[in-house]
Amino acid sequence: MFPRLSLPLMTLLVAFFTPAMALAHSDMGGMGFSAGFSHPVLGLDHLLAMLSVGMLSAQMGGRALWSVPLTFVVVMLVGGVMGMMGIPLFSIELGISLSVLVLGVAIAFGRRLPTVLVMVGVSFFAVFHGYAHGQEMPSIAQPVLYALGFAAGTGVIHLVGVFMVQLFKQLKQGRALVRYCGAGIAGVGIYLLSGL
Repeated sequence: MFPRLSLPLMTLLVAFFTPAMALAHSDMGGMGFSAGFSHPVLGLDHLLAMLSVGMLSAQMGGRALWSVPLTFVVVMLVGGVMGMMGIPLFSIELGISLSVLVLGVAIAFGRRLPTVLVMVGVSFFAVFHGYAHGQEMPSIAQPVLYALGFAAGTGVIHLVGVFMVQLFKQLKQGRALVRYCGAGIAGVGIYLLSGL
């Protein structure tokens, strides 16, 4: 079970680890680790999908708390390599937008889903997110550091999602608030899909 953390402690943890991870490697011309680290937060679609993975894993609890986000990051790296190599992939924007909708709906329903099923689902979506990161990598970037950066940035966003759910669970109507957040994320997913 994930320990209940106070808001000041959660804030301190996020504030401590985020800059430390961003500065963990030096970049040449800003095209290495820090460029990759910042990439997941530059697009609302990426940000919401990755936040949703953390929220969903915390909502599920147990083994899902670490296995679901870890699965996403590992498969996203595979997708990133595909994008860097230019291996064809169909409907990237559709896959990314659909991930926001589906993950938001999963949070909104608040049902305990089988962990393996969720891992398969996030793996499918992770390929699209990773592919987009790899495809959008600047041509002068250092590929390995850039990939490590976007993996680390994704991990931090997952942690923020986990901390959000843990914080909400401490409130009287916290579980309902988590579900409302999921519904809002799903709404953004519908908006994103409508713009394709």
